[in-house]
Amino acid sequence: MLERLVDSPRPWAPPQRPWIMAQTWNDLLFAHWSVPAANLRPLLPAGLQLDIHMDKAWVGVVPFHITDIHLRGVPPVPFLSAFPELNVRTYVVHNGKPGVWFFSLDAMHIAAVEVARLTYHLPYFHAWMSTRNENGTVHYKSQRRDWRAKAGAFVGSYRPISEVFYTQPDTLEHWLTARFALYAADRKGIIYRGEIAHQPWTLQLAEAKIEVNTVAQSHGITLPDEPPLLHFAKRLEVITWTAERA
Repeated sequence: MLERLVDSPRPWAPPQRPWIMAQTWNDLLFAHWSVPAANLRPLLPAGLQLDIHMDKAWVGVVPFHITDIHLRGVPPVPFLSAFPELNVRTYVVHNGKPGVWFFSLDAMHIAAVEVARLTYHLPYFHAWMSTRNENGTVHYKSQRRDWRAKAGAFVGSYRPISEVFYTQPDTLEHWLTARFALYAADRKGIIYRGEIAHQPWTLQLAEAKIEVNTVAQSHGITLPDEPPLLHFAKRLEVITWTAERA
């Protein structure tokens, strides 16, 4: 079933080597704020270009819940294959390929944090987290508890408020979400790219009540005092390839 994702629409061909991992993203909120590009460029490694849409840079805070995470050919392991995750991200381009740059990825699962840091060079951090879906409203809490990063927290609730729709090319929501690569850098500043594949996003407009949100601030990013752009996604199956030098 997951092999069909290899042929999903992408702006460039998938890697020729086999994909290595699968996972499902559930009850995901995209909360986006536009910020001055000059504030973000110093936070990126040398050689990585900040991606801009209509003269604006964007920061996303993305809470969701992972299930069914497993290696290719290996079934999900109970108690190890599901956990909450919270990302702080922006958008970049390297050698003509747009992708996502993560300032942080907080996760409940300690083993997943350490494996991802080792294999993908991603800034994963351990956090205490809880999430529950109550009559269609997702209640989400996260408090980072990792000595390798400054404290950051997120507390809020969110829900979809529209019918499902597919993003259209040349729209902001498509630019923000239709990303098929992630970028990371090791301690020497060497840039790596991890390829991913999935079916097109099925999004809904969303509303959210965000009570605490200091995860971006923990990276020196000041979010504007204005409502974010909000989208909800119920479920998305994803496959990933190993990271390679970009």
